[in-house]
Amino acid sequence: MYKSRMGDDNVIARLGSVKALLGIVAGAGASYGIYKLLFGRVDGKANRIKSGKSVAVQPGSLMDKVAGFKVVSKTDHLAPSADTDSSDVYSRSAASLEPRHLSMLLSLLQSSPSPEERRNVLVTLGNAAAFTVNQDLLREFGGLHIIASFLSDPSPEIRVQTLNALNNLSMNIRNQEQVKVYIPSVMQLIEMSPVNSDLQLAALRILTNLSVTDNHQHLMKSSFTLLLSLLVVSNEVLQIQVLKVLVNLSSNPDLMDDIVQAQAPASLILVFDSCTSTSVLLRLLFFVGNLRAWRPSEQVAEALRRRQDSLYCVLLDGSSQLHRRLALLLSHPDEEVKAQVARLLT
Repeated sequence: MYKSRMGDDNVIARLGSVKALLGIVAGAGASYGIYKLLFGRVDGKANRIKSGKSVAVQPGSLMDKVAGFKVVSKTDHLAPSADTDSSDVYSRSAASLEPRHLSMLLSLLQSSPSPEERRNVLVTLGNAAAFTVNQDLLREFGGLHIIASFLSDPSPEIRVQTLNALNNLSMNIRNQEQVKVYIPSVMQLIEMSPVNSDLQLAALRILTNLSVTDNHQHLMKSSFTLLLSLLVVSNEVLQIQVLKVLVNLSSNPDLMDDIVQAQAPASLILVFDSCTSTSVLLRLLFFVGNLRAWRPSEQVAEALRRRQDSLYCVLLDGSSQLHRRLALLLSHPDEEVKAQVARLLT
């Protein structure tokens, strides 16, 4: 069975965006139209977010300001006591932050005019969101929507930290009901951000979490062309993340019609190569295994054959070069790759 769900575990470099790359890929033989996205396994562990700087508690610092900040809270007992100070917050680990601290941070996030302060708050909230109790509290405080409002912040670093925080928050199934609203924004960030950027990686991690169950996968069905294009032009780290999403989505039979009809770059076939990293290749073979579990009627298959740029023609049709390239992979040095290829060829 190939329906393995994947959680959050160089063809062209340093180009501006996926849209720019689509033009290059089209010139190489794949036919692309300009498309507009309409919509945008949960890993067993959450991602601790690194701030990149050691934080000292000093007068005028983030936590010094938090100490006396007015708290907007759902319940009175969450209001900070008069003797709360910055050291009381920063001396604690992310796991031991109290509800009042989280509420203070959310208030400061909304009011601070300083990009650096907002970034630091998002890092702290993201680390706190690695723990279930804080995931629930932040949802109850309305924190998910407050944090998500910074997806459009002018600073790329703030957008990255926003995505990181939402990624940890989306580990919580109840939180996913709120995070799913931002799938279109997350997909837009992937489309418009520099290829191989931290922004793309952070956005893909959220989609990985949200695609691990069938609940929200339908919201991503307009993303297949974008994901397939990114798979061709990105580095190994992003390829792995893209494939985690594609494997999850392709395990849903209800999405298969949309997947096989999606525009796919003709150069996608070139990724099936012994030079491709083993980690990428194994996930790619799982993806193909899921696709081959789909059996179209002859009428549907004939209609798909008339679309030469469809994923069906590139990977599944009898005229595809995939069969020949799979046969070459039987000599791959990795035993698991050879085993997966043998299954596909039988």
